[in-house]
Amino acid sequence: MPTITEGQLNFVFPNGWLASQFDQWSFYRNQFQKVCGGVKAVDMLAIEPLQCFWTVEVKDYRQHTRTKTIDLAEEIAVKVRDSLSALVAASIHANDALEKEAARTALRCPRLKVVLHLEQPMKHSKLFPRAIDPAKVQQRLKQLIKAIDPHPLVVETGRMFGVSWSVT
Repeated sequence: MPTITEGQLNFVFPNGWLASQFDQWSFYRNQFQKVCGGVKAVDMLAIEPLQCFWTVEVKDYRQHTRTKTIDLAEEIAVKVRDSLSALVAASIHANDALEKEAARTALRCPRLKVVLHLEQPMKHSKLFPRAIDPAKVQQRLKQLIKAIDPHPLVVETGRMFGVSWSVT
């Protein structure tokens, strides 16, 4: 089973899936990252064979609170947009044959899903409050990326909303 570690979280995908740290791809880091003055990428790409490809962005605020001034949904929308552009370019120009084939496989999928994995402290405290309302982020994300995925998911370890992978 493909497993990806992102920070303190381990993502375990079902057998047969292709999963990779998209923001670590050689194509993204060495060829695409500086396009148009700089682009962003989602953390992971997961391909459910012949069915769907998933873009997954991970935000873990259990240890450190969010300090960026950009709206979280807007940050995710930009990463999704830039990642899709990178996938199209990688399917044609990637130097790494595995990355080129993964991009082509993703683009052949009939469905695309966007997931924000958002971890926050379970208990409210003055030091680490649950400052981000997942429902509000999800609603704003829906508005921003409706043409890409009209039903994006905002999940956390305790509430995975039926995705096929697990997180520990």
